[in-house]
Parts: sequence; structure tokens; C-alpha cells
Amino acid sequence: MTVVLIGASAIAEQKTVTIATVNNPAMIELKKLSPKFETANPDIRLNWVVVEENVLRQRVTTDVSTGSGQFDLVFIGLYETPIFAKRGWLKEMTNLPSNYDVDDVFKGIRDGLSYEGKLYALPFYGESSMLMYRKDLLQAKGLTMPEQPTYDDIKKFADALTDKAKGIYGITLRGKPGWGENMAYVDTLLNTFGCTWFDTKWNPTIDTPEWKKAITFYVDLLKADGPPGASANGFNENLTLFASGKAALWIDATSGAGPLYDQSQSQVADKVAFANAPIAATPNGSRWLWSWAFAIPLKSKAPESAQRFAEWATSKEYIKMVAEDAGWATVPPGTRKSTYDSPEYQKAAPFAPVTLKAMQTADPTNPCIKPVPYTGIQFISIPEFQSFGTVVGQNISGALAGKETVEQALKESQAAVSRAVKQAGLLK
Repeated sequence: MTVVLIGASAIAEQKTVTIATVNNPAMIELKKLSPKFETANPDIRLNWVVVEENVLRQRVTTDVSTGSGQFDLVFIGLYETPIFAKRGWLKEMTNLPSNYDVDDVFKGIRDGLSYEGKLYALPFYGESSMLMYRKDLLQAKGLTMPEQPTYDDIKKFADALTDKAKGIYGITLRGKPGWGENMAYVDTLLNTFGCTWFDTKWNPTIDTPEWKKAITFYVDLLKADGPPGASANGFNENLTLFASGKAALWIDATSGAGPLYDQSQSQVADKVAFANAPIAATPNGSRWLWSWAFAIPLKSKAPESAQRFAEWATSKEYIKMVAEDAGWATVPPGTRKSTYDSPEYQKAAPFAPVTLKAMQTADPTNPCIKPVPYTGIQFISIPEFQSFGTVVGQNISGALAGKETVEQALKESQAAVSRAVKQAGLLK
């Protein structure tokens, strides 16, 4: 009888941690390995809500802003963390155990996940952006990729490598609308083409020749050399296209490199190479800086249990666990110095130096060739950007799909952004 009572007590005390996450490969691996955490922590049960990126951002923002307590642990990033923390929507990450070794986490990522010197999220992986390309296809055409390609190079290579009869597209890029989907890439394109979102007085600068040149280049490039239905493709769709051998060039997150080197996921694991993200008029803002990180909403029903899992999932030990399960090339990148110091990682991940250099040289405080009143590379660090960035993304995706001209898309975007900054009180 005593045994039954103890069992009932243990079940009654078990905490459920509901986790909202994006459906990226690294998070799928985390869910796969999470029973090991539950075995070691029988008082905690994990409940996963895995959705695509745009849905995640919408649901998480609604949950934390209303305090509904639907989620105990959420994936957010460098954009949301300081904004949410400032509004009092997140629990501070305190009392981290000494073996967590927070100083091992790259300072730039720690700082981006902090507000007023306090840490509000633990980074699961970090990333910049770079060019991934098929070295075999370039060699077959007698082409050589420079260490620092330009967008003129990209256009030349994409034209030369497109072979639609064989189902190979010269390039694939994000087209799915969303501030963190197509606009994450498009913002880097805009920056390097010399564009800004605003002048120093918060006047929108979207209906300018620079924006028209950049977006026309993007639309024309994908129409000529991209896959059909490009306006529906986000990170995961493009990863699948490239990994299945259907694209020659792909400019996207450095975190895509690991899956491309994993022979169980990629048909081109022995054919992929890497270069710096392309530049045009300026290197400023040509590659982004991001981290997917765990944060605990203030109204979490199980904050202590949620933090315990977040610590486990972002630890050195978890990285080694992934290495044992899926290989060193696939471990969560971009967060810890110890990962990049590892001889095993250096050997298995030839893309690591490119990733690290891109992350360490990306400068969110100086994203444009001209002075601007904001920080951020693939986002603008103001709360309103989540809304108007998505509207602009929808307009640009519409132009890519042929629903409207680039000029119409930019005119509509200029009007929408003007309304947003006026309502926010930024533009007098």
C-alpha cells in the first residue's frame, strides 16, 4: 500500500512543461533526445508544440503579451528578447549552475539575449548567414567561387548553373512572407545594396531607387534562375531543395550547413561548399546575426522546471549528446566557444570557420551605409517591426509571385510603414 501512495504522490507532483518551438531540424533532434531528460528528471513531463516559424512567432507573442500561460518555455530570438523583457513579459534566467558555464557562451549572443545587463533567454543555437553552393556544378562549368562573392557574381553563376531540363535551379532564396522569413534574407540584400528602412528622422525610405534596384534584382533573379513557387519557400523548404540536389546556390542561415553535411539528410553532403554572404555596394549588414533561444514567460505555470530543461538543452553536455547521436556536424552551432575549440567539431564541420567569422563580424549597430536611427541587421529593434516587417514581406512576396509590380509593392510598403511609425509616435 505504501508503494502505491508514493507512486501517486510522484505523479501528483509531476510538472508539465509546455514548449513552443519552430520545426527546424535542430529542434526536431532536441525533441527526439528529450526523453533522456525526462528519464533523468521523472518529476517533469515535456509537452511539445512544434509549428512553422510564422505561426510560432504569432502564438508566442500572443501568449506572452496577454499572460495567458499557455506556454512554459518558448523559442524566441535576439529581436524579441529585449523587447519582451522591457515590457516585463519574461522571467529572468537566474541562479544558473556553475557547470552551465555561462562565460563559455559567446558574449555577443549573451548581450543580445539580455536587457539592462540581465539575461532573459538561454541560446539553443546561433547563426549568421552565408552562401552555400555546389562545388561540383561550378567545377563542371569552369567557375571559381571567390571567398567574398558579389551579387554580380551570384547573378553570373546562377545564370550559368540553371539547368531546368535536369531539374536544377541556379539559386534558391526565401520567398515565404514574414518579418523573420523572406525579410530576414531580403533585409541583408537591402543593406548591402545601400538601402535603409528610415532616414535619421524616422521617415520611411522604401520608395527609393535603392530599394527598387535591390528588390528588382531579387525578383528577376528568382524568376530567371529560381524554382517554381519560390514565393512559398522559407528556410525549411529551401533546405530540402538544396539537400535534394535541386539548387546550385543558396544564401541563408549558417545553421543550414550542419544538415547539408549530414548524409542521412542530404544527397549533396560531399558536394557542398561555403563562402561569405554576397555583397554589393557595401559590406554593412550583408550577413545577419540571430539566435534561437529558450525564454520563460512570466506567467509560466512551471518556471523552475522550464528553466531546468532550458539549461539541459543549451548545455555543453547536450551538444556532446547530439554529436553521439547524429554526428558532430549537426550539433547546435554558434553559441559556445567550447564547441568551436573542439577538434572533433573542427574536423567534422568545415563550415565552422565561415560561420564563426560571419557571426563575429556582423555588426547590428552599424547595419547600413548611411546613418540610421535603429539597430539590427535582418530586423529593426523596435516593437512595431514585427507587424510592418511582415506587411512589407507580404508585398515583396506578392511581387515575386507576379501578383503586383515591384513599384506597387514598394509604394504599398512605404504607406504601411509610414502609418506604423506615425502611430508609434516615432514620426512627427
